[in-house]
Amino acid sequence: MSDRLTALSEAGVSIWLDDLSRERIETGNLADLVSSSSVVGVTTNPSIFAAALKDGERYDAEVRDLAKSGADVDTTVFQLTTGDVRSACDVLKPVFDLTHGVDGRVSIEVSPTLANDTDATIASAKDLWKAVDRENLLIKIPATTEGAPAISDVLGEGISVNVTLIFGLERYQGVMEAYVAGLEKARENGLDLSKIHSVASFFVSRVDTEIDKRLEELGADQELFGRAGVANARLAYQAFEEFFSGPRWQALADAGAHKQRPLWASTGVKNPDYRDTMYVTDLVVPDTVNTMPEKTMEAFADHGEVKGDQVTTMYDDASATMASLAAAGIDYDDVIATLEAEGVEKFVTSWNELLDTVRGQLEGAGEES
Repeated sequence: MSDRLTALSEAGVSIWLDDLSRERIETGNLADLVSSSSVVGVTTNPSIFAAALKDGERYDAEVRDLAKSGADVDTTVFQLTTGDVRSACDVLKPVFDLTHGVDGRVSIEVSPTLANDTDATIASAKDLWKAVDRENLLIKIPATTEGAPAISDVLGEGISVNVTLIFGLERYQGVMEAYVAGLEKARENGLDLSKIHSVASFFVSRVDTEIDKRLEELGADQELFGRAGVANARLAYQAFEEFFSGPRWQALADAGAHKQRPLWASTGVKNPDYRDTMYVTDLVVPDTVNTMPEKTMEAFADHGEVKGDQVTTMYDDASATMASLAAAGIDYDDVIATLEAEGVEKFVTSWNELLDTVRGQLEGAGEES
């Protein structure tokens, strides 16, 4: 067991692995990470599945069977991905039981091509929930304008949700509103609120990548580089603390509801000049999730530092950082709009790569038979 990862966990940060493959499951690697690296959850996305299926021979037999049965590309992708997530849920089930449902969670995403279609997103979420059929599943729904009502409706039916692709504070406020509205619907439907869980995936490193690029174009002071992502996330946590208080939330909490925890996503460092653990070390605070690529997790296990709460003590500093960025010419709203559009576009591209990979595998299996 890594002492550093254990210390991170003890500081109130749930460590989730941002990766999944059939090889990880079948070789026992995922179970080993749970037992030795304090991993208590798993997140997936189209890029992760595309990489797993492209390089994973462990899918070949099932693809051949699906090809023989006449399954199309969409059906095959659905079967393969839900199968892996179901197996991962089973690996994480002991953690789920031990934490009373807080952790031990595995996320699967609705098709990103549906990001701007509320009704289709709701239908896809229900289909995924039914197909995986595990109570420790989280359905990932993007935080688009059309995603908000889908989030509320899905939660209102008792389905736990991971809201993804959150970059800005205004959008995050809307996500928390959608969560509470969903819980209120669930209460009206007579559901047990204690069974419903949610996380809000707030992206970090991509904020620095976009703002650093703009700072470079502006010829700004080097001291401003690499500071926006953490400052933005710290202010998101401040919004979390403020939102989950007061009479409206207390009424839901009294009925058994859980707070929607912030999840720090995109925590792999994109700029090699930056500390490779900065998006973990600098965002340590209770009641959060940090979903990490294995490379980041290994780096933290080797030399990461836990210095106590690095968020609630830094609100003034975070506000000052964002003010300095604005003074330097950074248009925050434009940055966030750009990141939101690019985020959906990148996931759609990865989704299409996944479909192309599976299409090629189906065609190859058909030629063999």
